[in-house]
Amino acid sequence: MKDPAETSPSATHLAADDARRRVETAFAAAPGEASACVVVPTSGSTGEPRRVQVSGTALRASGTATAARLGGHGSWLLALPTTHVAGLQVVARSVLAGTAPVVLDLAPTFRGAAFAAAADQVDGTRRYTSLVPTQVHRLIAEARGGDSAGLDALASFDAVLLGGAATPAPVLAELRAAGVRVVTTYGMSETAGGCVYDGRPLDGVNVRTVDGRVQISGPVLADGYVDDPEATAAAFVTDLPATPAAAPATGAGPRALSGAGSGPARWFRTSDLGELAPDGTLTVLGRADDVIISGGVNVAPAAVEAVLVGLPEVGEVCVVGLPDPEWGEVVVAVVTPALGGTDVSQDTLLAEARSHVTDILGAPAAPRHVVVTDALALRGPGKVDRRAVALLAARCLGRPTSTSDR
Repeated sequence: MKDPAETSPSATHLAADDARRRVETAFAAAPGEASACVVVPTSGSTGEPRRVQVSGTALRASGTATAARLGGHGSWLLALPTTHVAGLQVVARSVLAGTAPVVLDLAPTFRGAAFAAAADQVDGTRRYTSLVPTQVHRLIAEARGGDSAGLDALASFDAVLLGGAATPAPVLAELRAAGVRVVTTYGMSETAGGCVYDGRPLDGVNVRTVDGRVQISGPVLADGYVDDPEATAAAFVTDLPATPAAAPATGAGPRALSGAGSGPARWFRTSDLGELAPDGTLTVLGRADDVIISGGVNVAPAAVEAVLVGLPEVGEVCVVGLPDPEWGEVVVAVVTPALGGTDVSQDTLLAEARSHVTDILGAPAAPRHVVVTDALALRGPGKVDRRAVALLAARCLGRPTSTSDR
């Protein structure tokens, strides 16, 4: 007799089935009906997670625009939790395509062998999957260690959507060198998931920056936050779209792209800093509340992370600021060792990190401390938990995490 665990559906499969029922109900309901939406949590980047009401109309608009951008509907491998919008969107895109996603059991730790086995089950003329950076880091690390099954499977997909957090340029380069057709995505629960692909908004989506912060408009916007009208009013605003114009030298003021029309538009005000190139490409610079002010100079953690991940000894990296009586805040890099990398002392790694960052970004951005850990704390669908990382750094360095801790 088989062990019941071998035949009973996993929690991941049950969650995927439930997500499909919720999506199909939202698609079938008339606009305005209570069942015409799904509720998904935010990742908690700005504090406690909020519950976001996303209409079936927004899910459909996102899924349809994604298919148009990728070259058509296809079959999907679901490798993300459906409790978050990225996983839910894989289910929604599958419903629109008239297919059922292959579900990767998320109960075990993510490993290349299991991913490759699941990928083998995805058929169809077009095959897609969606991952977060932590997962591709794992596949790359395994390939460097001699087991390339997961990375080879990743390269078999027609497109791999990669979002949830910024992916460093060296990692993207390594993926593309391995033949992976990666598409970077930017979005959040409030925009029904990714709505900017490789820096370009999906069809119908408008993007602008106001005082350096990214704002998004279009049919993919959520209705708002459940039972929180004040937060909804603060985050979603209606005004006239800005006229496309050259970006102000200071970065202040609005700038719009991608089909901004002449009527009133509803915009979601993100907490992210960004820049728009003359050709309309969006570059996200990181969260506004992540900026470190050290010695009176603003330091963007994402920029420092992008430099440090290029060091051969470094796997993943999270840069945080800790209070300092002299500098206000000091830049601290928390890193994981690269699999198969050269073993170096923490002092040697700090010296190398400071030199490398100084050469590229300048001395104020150079980390004054490096903390090495086995893994970075995560939250939500695989995003690095910066608060937990900062607490770890503070404990390791014997420093406060805020001025009130002194």
